[in-house]
Amino acid sequence: MKRLLLAALVFALVGAAVPAAAQIVIPPPPPPGGVFTNPDWLKVDYHRVRADIENQVATTQVDMQFTNQGEGLAEGTFIFPLPAGAAVSQLTMWVDGQPVDAKILAADEARSIYNEIVRQYRDPALLEYIGSGAVQASVFPIPPGGSRRIQITYAQVLEVDNGLIHYLYPLKASGQGRRSVGEMSISVSVRGQDPVGSVYSPSHSIAISRAPGDNTQFRAGFEANHYIPDADFSLYYGISSETISVNLLTYRESARDDGFFMLLVQPPLRVPEERVIAKDVIVVLDQSGSMQGIKWDQARQAAAYVLEHLNPDDRFNLILFSTGWRVYSGQMEGAGAARGAVDWINRQAAEGGTDINGALLAALDGVDPERATTVLFITDGLATEGETRTDAILANLKNAGRPNARIFAFGVGDDVDTILLDSIVRDHRGAVTYVRPGERINEAVASLYNKISAPVLTDIALDFGGVTVELVYPDTLPDLFAGEQLTLVGRYRGGAANVAVTLSGQMSGQRQTFTYSGLNFPARAGGEPFIARLWATRRIGDLLNAIRLRGENDELVQSVVSLSVRYGIITPYTSFLIEEDDILTREGRDRAVQQFAQEAEALARSYTGASAVDAAAASQSLRAAAAPIAVPTMTAPAQAGGAAPGGYDGAYQSEPTIRTVNDRTFILRGGVWTDTAYEPDTMRTVPVAFLSAAYFDLLDALPELAGYFALGERVIVVLDGVAYEVTAE
Repeated sequence: MKRLLLAALVFALVGAAVPAAAQIVIPPPPPPGGVFTNPDWLKVDYHRVRADIENQVATTQVDMQFTNQGEGLAEGTFIFPLPAGAAVSQLTMWVDGQPVDAKILAADEARSIYNEIVRQYRDPALLEYIGSGAVQASVFPIPPGGSRRIQITYAQVLEVDNGLIHYLYPLKASGQGRRSVGEMSISVSVRGQDPVGSVYSPSHSIAISRAPGDNTQFRAGFEANHYIPDADFSLYYGISSETISVNLLTYRESARDDGFFMLLVQPPLRVPEERVIAKDVIVVLDQSGSMQGIKWDQARQAAAYVLEHLNPDDRFNLILFSTGWRVYSGQMEGAGAARGAVDWINRQAAEGGTDINGALLAALDGVDPERATTVLFITDGLATEGETRTDAILANLKNAGRPNARIFAFGVGDDVDTILLDSIVRDHRGAVTYVRPGERINEAVASLYNKISAPVLTDIALDFGGVTVELVYPDTLPDLFAGEQLTLVGRYRGGAANVAVTLSGQMSGQRQTFTYSGLNFPARAGGEPFIARLWATRRIGDLLNAIRLRGENDELVQSVVSLSVRYGIITPYTSFLIEEDDILTREGRDRAVQQFAQEAEALARSYTGASAVDAAAASQSLRAAAAPIAVPTMTAPAQAGGAAPGGYDGAYQSEPTIRTVNDRTFILRGGVWTDTAYEPDTMRTVPVAFLSAAYFDLLDALPELAGYFALGERVIVVLDGVAYEVTAE
């Protein structure tokens, strides 16, 4: 019996002998006995994962179905890699409703099987699971057109590390075929005795649902159709404190390099009413003629939503501006007066020009220096009345600014001045939201206001207890709001154990300090590689924003190119990673720099219009990224003009030219997956033949190479300054 291998969706299908006329791919020469390998026969109908975690014991249920759409009989063995270090306490496995004898393989035994499969099928994809155990079971023969449903249940204990609990589900697919899953779903349910604070996934965009009134449980979910599983599912969650919790993750490629860190700061999900900082809210609303119609209706609805959701001790005022400005009240009004203000604004019509300068100066003039103040500024156009020069408006606002005032801007449509709006929120510690044509203003304002309606600590500062940190993003620390997690990433030098990190800020008019002891910034290599790519994503976003706001210069351009190549961060402005055939050479880098310099110059000149708003939104998204930016690939049919071989007409993914492994980026050039840390102008490689004895000996000596070698038969990777090259036999 030959193998039908499914390893967390890593497939190799061996069918019985089939007619030569069948539409299949036959690798020359065929094995003895006329057995042909054709992975395109398999269609994955669905892959459903449900994890129930109670008091750190995770029970995972896997339900998946695959169909043989080939011309021959498929029969074989099912291999499922377990999460590294998983302590399996129970296991059940069913195929089409019948129990199947399954065996749990220890890591050493699984490794020998992985290696043997790699040798037999010349597919190194399983190498990335070296060091983990596996589940092995027989699979009954699958006739052409037949389906098999497999269900697995296993349990494991999740450890607490630095205040965080980590759940991992092995999901990554082989590059072979880039096969999609018809229906992919992952649901994680967490229950415990302790309140849950931070919840974070660096791998997938998850939806989080928390039980009302119970902060000891939550659900996290991910769903997608025609999904390419190119990353293992990873979820972190932390145990909350009664006030503000802090959790730390770090990564270091080697002891001689600076490290990366990620700090998760989680205020309580809900705080007692008396602990919510009373604030003033000033809504500054564009009433110019260009707002007439549906935009004006939505803008008034947005203002009404804010006023109707004030906290009992909050105060407010309204400013409408067009050719001049009008203030609703000569003083800050209490929340009980909101109904009258809503009635007033509903009686107003949109007409006239746009005096941004006068309206915002009036708002800042009304700020009470003793109260935390939020200014919500909504506009759909450029300054056309009063002071219209962007530099002058910014200078006026900076001079009139108050340290306790935050400005949050909403740019409606594509005719706004993106340089002005981005600069205002930068100078006044707020954020900007761009409401594109077709999007609703009231929904955008309500979404932001719900996040910032309950401040618990303002004017915050962090002290890292003697550890040297730099290039931290966000570079200006925002206020902390109930239920809103703050994620910081940065670099650190050296290393230190049992560090005490101190968080301080204003709470109800008094300076409060919180100390978190026992945090470790390791000097050795190891940790969570995604942190490096997340840091690079935010760093590039910051550099692109600096180019937009301050103009293009050589240093910024060089930095963007270097970071994009090193970490594989592809943006609309860094497509040179895909387009430049020789990006790793000095000459190729120079061409990329020249190309990007031209784009950067155009980026710096553009301040309004759809392209400018696109650029502003893109850089903002990168700067605030919650997870590393995904490497894009192009979807394409398996062959032009028809279904895939064997009759499968599902979605396939064309072979990408860029892949990431840990914190490394690999570019496919000339059939070789090449580490972007490799410098062909100055480095020589150490060759090792694919599947040779030396190949497996090297993996035994340096198991950290396994994930990189899993990319394919020809790979160049740099480890500790040595470039290893896997060559054809």
